[in-house]
Amino acid sequence: MTQDRLPAVAASLRAAARRFGTPSFVTDTVSIDGAAAALVAAFPDPWIRQYSVKANDVAAVIAAVCGADGGFGANVVSRGEWAAAARAGVPNERITLEGVGKTDADLRAAVAATRRGEGLLWVAVESADELGALAGFARRLPAGSTVDVLLRLNPDVAPETHDSLAVGRGASKFGLTETELTEAADTFAGSRSLRLRGIHLHVGSQLGAVDAWRDGVRRALALVTLVRGGLDDFDTLDVGGGFPVPRLAEPAPDPSRFARELPALLNALPADRRPRRLAIEPGRFLVARAGWLVAQVLHVRSRGVRQVVLDAGMTELIRPALYGALHDVVALTSLGEPIDHAARLPGPGADDSDPADVHGPICESTDALGEHLLPPLRRGDLVAIRDSGAYAASLSSTYNGRPRPPQVLLGRDGELRLGRRRGSVGALG
Repeated sequence: MTQDRLPAVAASLRAAARRFGTPSFVTDTVSIDGAAAALVAAFPDPWIRQYSVKANDVAAVIAAVCGADGGFGANVVSRGEWAAAARAGVPNERITLEGVGKTDADLRAAVAATRRGEGLLWVAVESADELGALAGFARRLPAGSTVDVLLRLNPDVAPETHDSLAVGRGASKFGLTETELTEAADTFAGSRSLRLRGIHLHVGSQLGAVDAWRDGVRRALALVTLVRGGLDDFDTLDVGGGFPVPRLAEPAPDPSRFARELPALLNALPADRRPRRLAIEPGRFLVARAGWLVAQVLHVRSRGVRQVVLDAGMTELIRPALYGALHDVVALTSLGEPIDHAARLPGPGADDSDPADVHGPICESTDALGEHLLPPLRRGDLVAIRDSGAYAASLSSTYNGRPRPPQVLLGRDGELRLGRRRGSVGALG
């Protein structure tokens, strides 16, 4: 079971609220270090490890992940994320570009970087059309200068996750079928300006089991073996991410459980056809548990059950409204007094906690955070929403005219540092 960091960080979360106001995102860098260490242990060198920036695209958070000793590069899906990674100090040679929505401008930027001698590690393409567009933009590259390319496979599996996160299903909008991939490889194998390097795979997010992931990897490996028979440079398999971050007390397979599936799959292949390079690109696993969304209580009232309304909601954390995700809400103060979490007992009926329906401040009935055990609260009390480090800041909006919250980093030395300031009302325009 993952260690609960709340007793260690509660005082810092209260301090962040006093110093930076609410709502505020606070990222615990010690938790990032722990997640990174778990991934490195499961997928050690020479694995290529890329942080999926879409999970949290704040430059200060990217720097906390990619600047650590774990050796993570950055995986981006647009020029905007690419710029954020660059601001975080990640060089192009450690950046990979993928995503179903890459524009011509994104592809041209990748080619331009190659022309300058600052090419990306690779570009993962989603279709033959996109591959053709990239080849067209790259055709005037000087001799000997090439863009490295991975072909994204749609593995046509049934991931053990929420339907909205099952991107490896055959009907999803992502990637090429096996037939489309082999045809694209045949068509562009002789390209002077593109070098086809292998396959990119992503089965889904928050995977509850390894079965679909294993099946997807097996299918991708079979294609690497097939294509590499006539194209020796086709030597890379990126298995994506998807490693789950469950609620604190819930079981889920950890990265090492996924990694244990790989040796048998690789050993079943002829030695000269196995991929020479293997990559992962986790996002959520690295940053989700490190993030806390600190909020203030606005209303407490009875609606059959106690109802608590916060100043943070779907504009800061849309996952509950988007697909019913559950994020535990914990109190930092009760009736104006700090709570000593180290002394409190966990579980139902602990101390003076009772059920409460928690809601956000947005003028939408879907802005609800579920039922949580909370102590007596009044206006001005502070709470924290757990596991808000992934797909919160990067999916946030200014709906209802709400400026974006500040991004605060809790350093390894215990100091609070502002990673990105709060947005202003004037900038909403």
